[in-house]
Amino acid sequence: MGSDRELVVAAAAAGAAVVRARYGTEMGRVSKAAGDFATAADLEAERVIVDMIRGARPGDGVVGEEGGRQGGDRGNGREWLVDPLCGTLNYAARTMLVGVNVALRVSGRTTVAACADPFSSEIFWTDQTHAWVRRDDRDEPLTPSPASNLVDVNLDPPFPNDPAFRAVSLLADRRFVRQFRPRVVSSTLAVAWVAAGRRAAYVTDGHLRDSVHFAAGIALCEAAGCVVTDIFGEPFHASSRGGLLAAADAETHAALLTLILTTHAE
Repeated sequence: MGSDRELVVAAAAAGAAVVRARYGTEMGRVSKAAGDFATAADLEAERVIVDMIRGARPGDGVVGEEGGRQGGDRGNGREWLVDPLCGTLNYAARTMLVGVNVALRVSGRTTVAACADPFSSEIFWTDQTHAWVRRDDRDEPLTPSPASNLVDVNLDPPFPNDPAFRAVSLLADRRFVRQFRPRVVSSTLAVAWVAAGRRAAYVTDGHLRDSVHFAAGIALCEAAGCVVTDIFGEPFHASSRGGLLAAADAETHAALLTLILTTHAE
């Protein structure tokens, strides 16, 4: 495998192929925590992605959602983050809203990343200079847009900033529904959709800086020119409180930040 950007796209595509092939089949579940589990598709997709990365970059570290840290002495500062199936609950319920996320961190900075949609056969990817969507082996630039007014809000725990921030309070705010239309995709595929202009914004709580789930989507949004901060408007990569507010433009970001801050001050 040649460049890192070729590898990240190929790895995400390989994982997506497994997820697509396994869809709708009978699969056992591996329990991880209360209400959380992995399927055979999660495990197989991660294995395929990790094997591809380890074969091409044997000295790199890999952190998988299912297998944890694998290989690499971390001495070279290169670490791949792999989320083989983001939206497992959707997938198990035969809902085609999932993403396959792969990102490379070099000395703590994401340098290449990809989020593959197994069912549209689209791969959103970035080399941190540009952001693209690949369809039928052709790349088109990602262009954020607030035009839809659709804001995806993650309602899955944990909620480390409760009570300072509660997603349900934002959704219940009449000012929010006057200006925006809420959506709950329950997959970080929706973060990539902000970069692609299919969502005006994405909002979630949580400690995400080193998250295998969010690294790819955040990198896509940053490269596409979105406004990316924590949920209190502070620089994302320097945040001590966490959360994510990724918006297509500054106006949308400012409007949502005002709602977040004033909703929870009342």
